[in-house]
Amino acid sequence: MPSMIKALGLLAVITGFSVAVYAATETVADRTKPVGEVCMAGDPCAAAVVASASSGEPRSGEQVYSTKCFTCHATGAAGAPKLGDAAAWAPRLSERGVDGLYESALKGFKAMPAKGMCMDCSEEEIKHAVDHILASSK
Repeated sequence: MPSMIKALGLLAVITGFSVAVYAATETVADRTKPVGEVCMAGDPCAAAVVASASSGEPRSGEQVYSTKCFTCHATGAAGAPKLGDAAAWAPRLSERGVDGLYESALKGFKAMPAKGMCMDCSEEEIKHAVDHILASSK
């Protein structure tokens, strides 16, 4: 029995020492700090992200479509006309014209948010994407 008491005492000392060493190397603030940072439009960090994403050359309509627009326009999500569906695109084009479709893509239309949520796309790139969709939907 006395050897068991000694063993438990030794275990308590070792555990206490381990906890003290751990606490000394890492504070509660260190353990609970955020793993990332939110960057909102207008913040200095947001400008850096947009600047680094741009290679200087505008992306093609196909590049923008295949990385951004396809999410809804490939599936028809939220009523989006699908790429290649001439019957769905023809009335939109005749009602609003190409300039109207550019405006809808840039400012948003019905369930589609402005720029289709492509916040790193330039106006020129959005227009290229519209042109690509129309050319692929004749």
